[in-house]
Amino acid sequence: MHLAELNVAQMIAPLDSPVMADFVADLERINLLAESAPGFVWRLKGGDGPTDVVEDYLDDSLLVNISVWESRESLWNFTYRSAHLPIMKRRREWFRHLRDPYMVMWWIPEGTIPTLAEAMDRLRRLREEGPGPEAFTFRDFYEPSGERRLDAADRRPAPGAVATAEQEALAEQAAG
Repeated sequence: MHLAELNVAQMIAPLDSPVMADFVADLERINLLAESAPGFVWRLKGGDGPTDVVEDYLDDSLLVNISVWESRESLWNFTYRSAHLPIMKRRREWFRHLRDPYMVMWWIPEGTIPTLAEAMDRLRRLREEGPGPEAFTFRDFYEPSGERRLDAADRRPAPGAVATAEQEALAEQAAG
């Protein structure tokens, strides 16, 4: 089984605006970083250009990212332990804070390519039903067997203890 992932982000300005310039300038580098990351399988592209993005057809302020990974660890390492992390830390410069979940994961058979409709349905399911084996997050993660993994709150350090980079990244993600 492979891990499919969708995340959405609502831009605070049009993609071609000066506000989004730094984000757009890093797109090619980050996309190449993802594609060369250990465990990367596939990503949805918005076109043939290195900075083409996928916009939601119902809301052109919503950017959509779908990718497939060999494992939770490979996606985690790309997201929180690579040059992708500094871009994530700057996301408030370019994207609105979403109250609803904006990222969802689910397992797919190897060789399967998820569709945008399927991915958006998984996000809808997570938002409406909460996490489960069919739609989950890093914090509320499910194995291919359907078994739930220990959640992030159970891995947080005791008060006064020094947090690891993983724990800090989990706390940042949880804060949205």
